[in-house]
Amino acid sequence: MASTAGEDTGTTLRPGEPGSAHTDHHTHRDVSGGWLRPAVFGAMDGLVSNLALMTGVAGGAADRQVIVITGLAGLASGAFSMAAGEYTSVASQRDLVMAELEVERRELSRNPEDERRELVGLYRGRGLPEELAEEVARHLSKDPEQALETHAREELGVAPGELPSPMLAAVSSFASFAVGALLPVLPYLLGATALWPAVAVALTGLFLCGAAVARITARPWWYSGLRQLLLGGAAAAVTYGLGTLFGVAVG
Repeated sequence: MASTAGEDTGTTLRPGEPGSAHTDHHTHRDVSGGWLRPAVFGAMDGLVSNLALMTGVAGGAADRQVIVITGLAGLASGAFSMAAGEYTSVASQRDLVMAELEVERRELSRNPEDERRELVGLYRGRGLPEELAEEVARHLSKDPEQALETHAREELGVAPGELPSPMLAAVSSFASFAVGALLPVLPYLLGATALWPAVAVALTGLFLCGAAVARITARPWWYSGLRQLLLGGAAAAVTYGLGTLFGVAVG
């Protein structure tokens, strides 16, 4: 007697085998958020720029007080500059997208049939049969907001409800830059009188930041960490050399 659906036939079907139900699920990282890029860029920039600034001043034979003041000034000015730049950049991009969305909204209101045919052409170009493309476009065009979102995704590559926040980007950039820039100053604030503890802390921070980013981006942690360490170390070495050269020339 043939077995019916739901009966135990004594055979276990593995996922992926014919007749098996697909029960595996997977998730994706958030790649559209407005916080990751400015936070990562801010932390790296804070570490590298303030370390390079301080080593350049130290190379010129400046005393401890001057180096600390330089580091704190670099932290404050850099954090505010990063936040302002990030806010302006994201806000300008958002304004541009909103303007284009308004153009699309007007077109949907004035020429709905032309916009529907535009969708048909898009889906036909992606390989859908003409009848199916017509049906999908007709269905998506019934609701004006859904139609706007569809056209925005297909033509502009954006989702109206998922635009990055300028304030979130600015705050992320400010905070991450400040934390990164604080690391090379911290040994001096805790009583260090030589440059090497600041360099050691900053380079360690760069390696850890690179390794942490690798956990998000799925790159090898050692590769990302080492890359950031080498870039930061090279910047510090160059500015220290320039500081020494200028210090000797001025002296």
